[in-house]
Amino acid sequence: MNTPELKVQIQRPNAHWRERLYRYFVLVRLNRPIGIFLLMWPALWALWLAGAGQPPWSIVLIFVLGVVLMRSAGCAINDFADRGFDGQVARTNQRPLATGEVSAREAIGVFLVLSLIAFVLVLQLNWQTVALSVIALALTWIYPFMKRFTHVPQLFLGAAFGWAIPMAFTAVTGAIPFYAWVLFSATLIWALIYDTQYAMVDREDDLKIGIKSTAILFGRWDRLTIGLLQIVMLALLLWIGEITERGLVYQFGLLAAAGFALYQQYLIRQRIPKLCFQAFLNNNYFGMAIFVGLIGDYALS
Repeated sequence: MNTPELKVQIQRPNAHWRERLYRYFVLVRLNRPIGIFLLMWPALWALWLAGAGQPPWSIVLIFVLGVVLMRSAGCAINDFADRGFDGQVARTNQRPLATGEVSAREAIGVFLVLSLIAFVLVLQLNWQTVALSVIALALTWIYPFMKRFTHVPQLFLGAAFGWAIPMAFTAVTGAIPFYAWVLFSATLIWALIYDTQYAMVDREDDLKIGIKSTAILFGRWDRLTIGLLQIVMLALLLWIGEITERGLVYQFGLLAAAGFALYQQYLIRQRIPKLCFQAFLNNNYFGMAIFVGLIGDYALS
């Protein structure tokens, strides 16, 4: 008669911890890894360029793990910053903080723990990279709050996502050449592109609750502005290819990326939220095309 009760007492704590861990898993959006990819591609571009096609694998592994950790930490602090707004937006009203499944204190705790683990990883690299990582952490913390004060919070997102570029160069070479900052600028522009597409999904809700975004700033010029930014970004990447003496394979990678950019324009042509979100997701293939072209070019040169 006592056995069933004993089983229940043993299983409940286990179920509680499994459920809690799953909520943290959803909080940091490991179930939606698109943000990891958008942060990963610029880091990989920089590592391959800095290493002339042969970056040290130990450094690559540290950066890959660091990207996963810092993107996850960024999601936690983003949801903390937006906890008063997410419940009013259709796309975000089921996030753990919005529903009360995770508390604000827990979100801060997750952010701090993940950031600490990432910092321990960075300590395996040289002092220049460690110093730059402090700026990366500050950008990760600042970005989520910028949508209250500026219509271009995407610039801060781009800086946070692109800061892996100077870090990659210092980790591999100990220096940051001029073209690394050109690559950083291209990544900053890329964030304006894909996060404007992302913001187009929530534009109506954001207008109602007073959240600022480039989608609202650009208004009816959103598609044209995105198109011009896509052209500028591809031109900068082409320039980097010239500076680093990349060949046809790299250029074919840029051509494939241009094809994805055109497809994104097709998706957002009627500003349908679902299709705008698909355009945002398609940027994963845009970044992948550039990286495949880059590694292919180094492999064949």
